[in-house]
Amino acid sequence: MEPLNIIYWVKVALGALVGALCVLLRVNNVFSGIMLCVATYLVSDRILRQIFIAKVNKPSDITKTGVGIYIASWIFFWVLLYTILHPY
Repeated sequence: MEPLNIIYWVKVALGALVGALCVLLRVNNVFSGIMLCVATYLVSDRILRQIFIAKVNKPSDITKTGVGIYIASWIFFWVLLYTILHPY
């Protein structure tokens, strides 16, 4: 598997994990959820840069790859799990 594909799928899984974490921490405020999402993304970006810096052409590709799917999977899993656990 190519490094950018690995980065993409790590960010998909991380977005799902952060969505589940928002539900487990009972985050009801959108602002708090966004802050948790952004903080997790920044930390994961630093870690992924250290791991894959020598394997990609441009370091900015690491940050750009998967940012949309990270946000989409975070929102999807947060709303899905919140709706399942709190139906009213």
